[in-house]
Amino acid sequence: MNKFGKKTLSFLLAGIMVLSLTACGGSKKTATDPSTTGKTDPVVTTGKGDTASKIDTSEHVKIVYMTTGDPKSNGATEAMLEKLNKILTDKVNAELEIYYIGWTDYLSNYNLTLAQMDGSVDLVGTATDWLDAWPNAQNGAFLELSEDMLATYAPQTYAQVPAEDWDKCKFNGNIYLMPEDNFTQWTNHGFIYRGDWAAEAGLTNGVHNWEDMTTYFQGVKKNHPDVIPWDSNAKQTIEMPVGWMTSHTNFVPTEGIVAGRIFGGTKDNLYTLGSPFYEGDELIEFAKYMKQWDEMGVWKTDVLNNEAAKAEEEMYIGQSASTQHHTNTWLTDVGFKMNTKQPGSDTSFFWFGEEMGNVVSLNITHGAMAVSAASKNPERALMVYDLLRNDPECYKLINYGIEGVQYEMTPEGYMKQPEGYSTEKDEIVTNYWWGRNDSLELKLEGRSWDKYDALCAEYDKVKIQYPYGQFIPDMTDIQAKVDNINEIHTNYMKQITYGKYKGTAEEIVAEYRKALKNAGFEEVLSELQAQMDALYK
Repeated sequence: MNKFGKKTLSFLLAGIMVLSLTACGGSKKTATDPSTTGKTDPVVTTGKGDTASKIDTSEHVKIVYMTTGDPKSNGATEAMLEKLNKILTDKVNAELEIYYIGWTDYLSNYNLTLAQMDGSVDLVGTATDWLDAWPNAQNGAFLELSEDMLATYAPQTYAQVPAEDWDKCKFNGNIYLMPEDNFTQWTNHGFIYRGDWAAEAGLTNGVHNWEDMTTYFQGVKKNHPDVIPWDSNAKQTIEMPVGWMTSHTNFVPTEGIVAGRIFGGTKDNLYTLGSPFYEGDELIEFAKYMKQWDEMGVWKTDVLNNEAAKAEEEMYIGQSASTQHHTNTWLTDVGFKMNTKQPGSDTSFFWFGEEMGNVVSLNITHGAMAVSAASKNPERALMVYDLLRNDPECYKLINYGIEGVQYEMTPEGYMKQPEGYSTEKDEIVTNYWWGRNDSLELKLEGRSWDKYDALCAEYDKVKIQYPYGQFIPDMTDIQAKVDNINEIHTNYMKQITYGKYKGTAEEIVAEYRKALKNAGFEEVLSELQAQMDALYK
């Protein structure tokens, strides 16, 4: 059996901590030593049990927070900021301004703004997997954050984040990021399906594996012949193959190298890279399964030309029986809407990896906050961040808006939109994805919180932390090969994922693997492994 084959589930790796990165890096600007800071109010507790330090906040300053996204012109965000800034002024004599990086060409504009180093931004929303946090740290765009500085100017955050999480925020031995590590956000993928129709198909306990999913689709075809079991839009050629692998092997894919996430380790050997896409029988079995689904009529016959399809919209009107997305989509969006648009549908979630207990929690630096190395007021920026993350009043304003305008609370303690609310005139846009805090989150009315909490408890029993958060591969010598591998994988997975290939499953997989080999797959794997060894061994 190849190394990606089924193995007995082990929980021993759940506590593995990612080692600190020790790659080369130049000296960077560091924060003011708190021992040299002035001694006037307010009082900030360090979180270390030290005597409280008094910090000079006599000068009123503006802290500019940079985030990705497009602002609204309805004035709602400005009204919220007016209230928030009164609190910030009272507590730390600072005000907050939001600087938006629009979604068009967002990454290049984001990096260009940081590279200018002109002091125009202070707090920077960032991420290691989609916003170039590590390259920007390496290039000197972010400030080194000493533990003394964090303990003094962001004491509540410093005390809340455990040592192992601070380690994951280090580059070249220094902390550069404040992680969003106290926020539950499950973006692992799976199928959202109707519990009532599953019961009709004999699945009274729901769907818990791919075989159950087949039974569900068969039941839909029999009991609801006018319904498309899954009106897919032919864009699931990443999540479906990876989902199959995590359900049938102990594969742990890396992010950010190839779009298809075909490189990775295994739960019992995380830092030895390989690929079940390149070896083993699992891809052949997947190809056979998808051919079966295609012949069953799980999707439309022209699925590869059906890119405009929206399965969730079809579910709302009873014309599709499932959609493929992630846990939080089921909770906050599809499940909620199905409860209102299809009463009694009892929408549930089958998560990829359930059979093997193979699920990886979201990287804690998928959202993180940094301080610009060019900030003129880095200490005050940290003080503002500490309030946004931990002060209940500030937190609700930056995340939800003004109570009575953007939201109101029900007698049961849930949040809902006030009567007459509309996104056009009332929605705020802060895109504060860098310091959310479960301790202060408000729960939306009408969501299936009991089912969600039970699912999260199930995840917690088997999850491992994302192990490659500090792996920043140098692509200089392999980028051309990686680009070719990406193109090959994309083209073949369209055929395989939807069963639209000619010949046998064995033949299409052999053809795919030969193309990968000719494109330099083994050379890329060897180079990535050498870099992985240098970091983790």
